[in-house]
Amino acid sequence: MIGSGGREHALTLAFARDSEVTEVHSAPGNPGMAAVSTVHDVDPLAADQVADLAERLAADLVVIGPEAPLVAGVADAVRARGVACFGPSRDAARLEGSKAFAKEVMAGAQVPTAMAHVCVTPDEAAAALDAFGAPYVVKDDGLAAGKGVVVTEDREAALNHAAACERVVVEEYLDGAEVSLFAITDGEAVVPLLPAQDFKRIHDGDDGPNTGGMGAYAPLPWAPPDLVSEVHDRVLRPTLDGMRRRGTPFQGLLYAGLALTSRGVRVVEFNVRFGDPETQPLLALLESPLARVLHAAATGRLAQAEPLRWRAGAAVTVVMAADGYPGSPRKGDVITGVDKAEAAEGVDVIHAGTAIRDGELVTAGGRVLGVTAVGDDLMLARQRAYAAVNTIAFGGAQYRTDIAAAAATASTVT
Repeated sequence: MIGSGGREHALTLAFARDSEVTEVHSAPGNPGMAAVSTVHDVDPLAADQVADLAERLAADLVVIGPEAPLVAGVADAVRARGVACFGPSRDAARLEGSKAFAKEVMAGAQVPTAMAHVCVTPDEAAAALDAFGAPYVVKDDGLAAGKGVVVTEDREAALNHAAACERVVVEEYLDGAEVSLFAITDGEAVVPLLPAQDFKRIHDGDDGPNTGGMGAYAPLPWAPPDLVSEVHDRVLRPTLDGMRRRGTPFQGLLYAGLALTSRGVRVVEFNVRFGDPETQPLLALLESPLARVLHAAATGRLAQAEPLRWRAGAAVTVVMAADGYPGSPRKGDVITGVDKAEAAEGVDVIHAGTAIRDGELVTAGGRVLGVTAVGDDLMLARQRAYAAVNTIAFGGAQYRTDIAAAAATASTVT
């Protein structure tokens, strides 16, 4: 497992619990991953280091978690050594590495998405903002760790964000609820996962700046019953076919961020890896052996894989973030209560920005922990997650109190 965040800990934990897996290794890992795998000090962006490690361990499968190594071509280097790797090539990873490229692919494949202009000068950005009107949507064209998007009624703030980026995509605003749908693919066959919903804004009520994600839940009791099949037919299948026609077949995890607008489903963005924090509740509900299906995708045999099995009930993840996040997070605060939280029924504490200092667990990043709980329904999963959150403490801890609240008490979400 390549990476060191919450998504990677959740994946590593799933591998460690898989009876078909004999060894789990992670690089560079985090304290949570070290508890369930052998950790190696490797730079995830150093393609040769990752490939050397995979070859030395005689790994059956390498899974690359973060987007940056995928965009840098680390998956290509691993596959060049004859090791199966779950993750797209450098060229295919441009679906996330460049929002302008993703728009080009969607246009060619007739995938429904927001109208957009690619802008490289302040004058171009200003013209695009005026063409679409408020609310203004401005996206950094490149990777920005989930924080490169500004949605605002303030034209000056939108212009300032555009000016701070080398190239931006200015889009029309999409109304309606947002949904994340992941799909595992080998480039031909495609297996969608359960739809999930995450919460990007830092504060309750979707207030404040965007973050990498402050929580998530699955399944979505309010989602249209045909949502997955519609997204498969109108988004996933055409995109994969279009990528193959371009000579850049996509193998790995295709993440479709969707808006359920008044005009129908629209793609907000594509990512090329498991999303964080949606991965945490999804894996908590997955009963199928994860390693088997990812290996099938990495080796072109996904069509022969068994259908995924899901446990009944629901799962909720609440992210605990450091003081100062999503700006400059404070680091080094001692974290207490994790063991007590994990002892509760149905709870996993997923490490993201943590480290060990002088024998103590401390904060080491913006999003520190992802407290994940399962239950027979969303209400119980929420109660368990927040009960666990309340046993954990560190200086300046911040978290939202409304994750999955509306969905747990109502049948529709907007």
